[in-house]
Amino acid sequence: MKHVLSVQQFTDKKLLTEIFDTAAMFQNLNPDQYPKPLRHKTVATIFYEPSTRTRLSFETAIQNLGGQLITTENAGEFSSAIKGESLEDTTQVINAFADGMVLRHHEVGAAKRAAAVSGIPVINAGDGTGEHPTQALLDVYSIQKAKGKIDGLKVALVGDLLYGRTVHSLIPLLAMYDVEFYFIAPDDLQMPKEYLDQLDAQSVPYKLLDSWKDVIGSTDVLYMTRIQKERFKSEAEYKALKDSFILTPKDVSQMKKDSIILHPLPRVNEIDPAVDGDPRARYFEQVKNGLFLRMSLLNKLYGGTLKP
Repeated sequence: MKHVLSVQQFTDKKLLTEIFDTAAMFQNLNPDQYPKPLRHKTVATIFYEPSTRTRLSFETAIQNLGGQLITTENAGEFSSAIKGESLEDTTQVINAFADGMVLRHHEVGAAKRAAAVSGIPVINAGDGTGEHPTQALLDVYSIQKAKGKIDGLKVALVGDLLYGRTVHSLIPLLAMYDVEFYFIAPDDLQMPKEYLDQLDAQSVPYKLLDSWKDVIGSTDVLYMTRIQKERFKSEAEYKALKDSFILTPKDVSQMKKDSIILHPLPRVNEIDPAVDGDPRARYFEQVKNGLFLRMSLLNKLYGGTLKP
């Protein structure tokens, strides 16, 4: 595994199990027990779009494994991109300074373009409306950790399913298991046909819904997403859809006692903060899981000694 570019690299359950088991091992270690596969190595975190969880968890993971950082959190303005430098040229420049590159970019396919000219590992930290593979991995890890299994679960994905790169990445991984999907969205934000075609080809059951009314009581995993203002062409389109789904304590009271609520975050108003105290709300735990999942990936990429 030279790069981490797409969830399609992880469609082997044996590999997934290894990554999840290593993440769990990291989670159970004291920090002074972490191996240091990144000692004497420098990793660049290059973010053309804003990020809190992904950038900070990667940067913490890199330092936990002994690495050093060079970083920019607004590369579109605070790099030579503003002067017209291409992503390919920027990547080759970074190769002169770093032993790895974590890239978030607003263009679909940007990570693959960078990897094509890079002699160091490139990790896709989100490319426009395309993929977010490490988020999908930590989501599946969070489900497995909370539920103890994935097979047999009913998973509801709610909100912006058209532009949401987190759900686009999550579907191929969960489709490897015996799951049933509920896609709950306004018609204008429903799951793109290409993903539905993939599920049809694999005979994975799913339902397209515009309300959770009839399924919230049977859902095992409720995966909420925000309506992404930055993906809309106009303010009017965004305002028409932004309040489509708002999860309240009344809604949660209809859910199974052992169901879980996830969210890739940030949230705007789609989960009432009053839900946060419910034991089914696992989205902040999900954030913590992300650190250890990314440590596991870096450990594998850089030949770390921690193995399940």
